[in-house]
Amino acid sequence: MDKPLSHRPRKRFGQHFLHDPGIIQRIVDTVDASEGERVVEIGPGLGAITQRLLRRTGSLDAVELDRDLIPRLTATCAGLGELRIHQADALEFDFCALAAAPEKLRIVGNLPYNVSTPLLFRLVEQRHCIQDMHFMLQKEVVERIAASPGSKRYGRLTIMLAIYFEAEPLFHIGPGAFNPPPRVDSAFLRLAPHPVTPLAPADPLHFANLVRQAFSFRRKTLRNALAGFATPAQLEQLGIDPGDRPERLAPGDFVRVANLAPDRPE
Repeated sequence: MDKPLSHRPRKRFGQHFLHDPGIIQRIVDTVDASEGERVVEIGPGLGAITQRLLRRTGSLDAVELDRDLIPRLTATCAGLGELRIHQADALEFDFCALAAAPEKLRIVGNLPYNVSTPLLFRLVEQRHCIQDMHFMLQKEVVERIAASPGSKRYGRLTIMLAIYFEAEPLFHIGPGAFNPPPRVDSAFLRLAPHPVTPLAPADPLHFANLVRQAFSFRRKTLRNALAGFATPAQLEQLGIDPGDRPERLAPGDFVRVANLAPDRPE
């Protein structure tokens, strides 16, 4: 039996606490964590998921920004297993410090909508120590992550994740599953690093800068959107039409452009 939860959600932290027992159980069953695995929960809140994960794993790390939640979380999870709470901003947290090679992390979280995208980019940087990730996100963000080239949702987030992770949207979560109910629908998503990156950027920072610029000018043609990164002649040599727009290129195409040279062309 889960222990009762109570706390006034704070708008400045983007807090929407999951309370639907059916959704909570579905999430825990989907993650399917087992004893001995190093599981990390981002934003455990009042411990709705934390309690059930602890019963399965016996041990859990939790990263929580709101220091006022920590005593409640500790009390809620007392006697269920070893809970190590890190009072920190997940945007600045060193997740890999929790993993001792060859151990990798399984990360779970109900991500605040206002920081979900920068946090995903932060986790991309630490992908080498991650086994998989399961997140509740705004449904629109999940649609952007899973978008196909040419669609309106396709963009920088899609590409930066697709190069390193396989994305699998799992199920919809309605506003009523949370307290307070958000004004948008949510979805549950699995991200797992590719065993071998299909086409790896030679210089990840150069690649990231290229993708950022391309989608800052997504309505321009590639000859303009990629100015300073590739010439029209270079694009044509790769079989890419300089007259296309950035949203038409597959993730691997951006890698091929970025790998033309480690430095920007003259």
